[in-house]
Amino acid sequence: MTTQGLEFLQRRTVRVLTAGQVLSGFGLGSTLSIGALLAEHISGTASWSGAAATFSTLGAATWAIPLSRIAYAKGRRPALATGATIAILGAATMITAAAVMNLGLLLAGLFMLGAGSATGLQARFAATDLPSSRSRGRDLSVVVWATTLGAVIGPNLFGPGEVLGNALHMPMMTGPFLITIVAQLSASAVFWFGLRPDPLLVAMQAADGSAGARPKKSIKSAIETIRRHPRALYAMLAIAMSHMVMVSVMSMTPVHLEHHGANLSLVGFTISLHIAGMYAFSPIFGILADKIGKIATIVLGQVIFIGALLIAGFGQMGFGTVGVGLFLLGLGWSAATVSGSALLVESVPLEEKTNVQGASDSLMMLSGAFGGAISGSILAATAFLGLNLFALIPVSVVLLLTGLALLRNRSAKPAN
Repeated sequence: MTTQGLEFLQRRTVRVLTAGQVLSGFGLGSTLSIGALLAEHISGTASWSGAAATFSTLGAATWAIPLSRIAYAKGRRPALATGATIAILGAATMITAAAVMNLGLLLAGLFMLGAGSATGLQARFAATDLPSSRSRGRDLSVVVWATTLGAVIGPNLFGPGEVLGNALHMPMMTGPFLITIVAQLSASAVFWFGLRPDPLLVAMQAADGSAGARPKKSIKSAIETIRRHPRALYAMLAIAMSHMVMVSVMSMTPVHLEHHGANLSLVGFTISLHIAGMYAFSPIFGILADKIGKIATIVLGQVIFIGALLIAGFGQMGFGTVGVGLFLLGLGWSAATVSGSALLVESVPLEEKTNVQGASDSLMMLSGAFGGAISGSILAATAFLGLNLFALIPVSVVLLLTGLALLRNRSAKPAN
């Protein structure tokens, strides 16, 4: 394929991925909150409500690796379409679980819904498959930005979905999952029919002249690749640690605000500010990653994190300061995730790219699950200020790793 043809295909690929991300976001925007309510309703106790986020996150971490292997073996089209299909099965399972009042079945549905999140994570990497003169950071960040629409509008579809469910005599609170099914079906169709020719297969054919399916890679192969490419390891750890910081503080903010008298509207507005910080400004950080460098933008994300944690922590008694802190927390996550992902892409060979990306997405989600799991205990023991100060630990780890990476790069340069 000519250079001009590759540029055209890259532009179309980014448009298709963006459309698929928007549709996928509509379907997943409210599922966690509804899943938490259903878990409490079915189990009869609020202690199970937190299991919704846990099982969905574990699902995303688990599905990331097999979906990346499908991508390497057969291309992005079947991988992304498969992820969306598994999410559809998850939504149908949750409707069934509500009908028969079975908590185990509900948790299984949430686990399968995690495939939708894994698909969204893989889609951002798919924007960087083709060899193109276009900026990888910018293209990747545009696909991340597309998540904004679904993340913001999705939760507002709870009401219409419930009206639809009541009209169809569905179990309580399951109407919104019909929207999930339709949205994921649409996203799957967009990926399947829109990504023709498949960008990853085109890239691999351009690199080695081969076409068609390839044998699947193993997780052992991913580990060996990461060992041989320290910049890839640094990128993975920066993404994972930054996600841990974000999830640990974000997940406990509604609890903190509610305990100090905030109503649900204020809590929702604060989380909306946070989501806007996460996604709405990602193209800016994509451009910065291309202009000033990926590592520099990762460091910028950590600096923003420090400001966010200090403002939210020491301003814990003010709703406005907590809101500002949460907005900055989203910005820091965006900077680190976009630039870290772009750095990971350019740090490994094409033939190992999808394998390492799957491992990175899995580590990212597991780190978030760990941060969310321990944040409740930290909040109870040290209050919101202590939680924010604790979150400075993974920030410090990333900054330390950055210093080591820069020293390694300097020592690797030949002396003049």
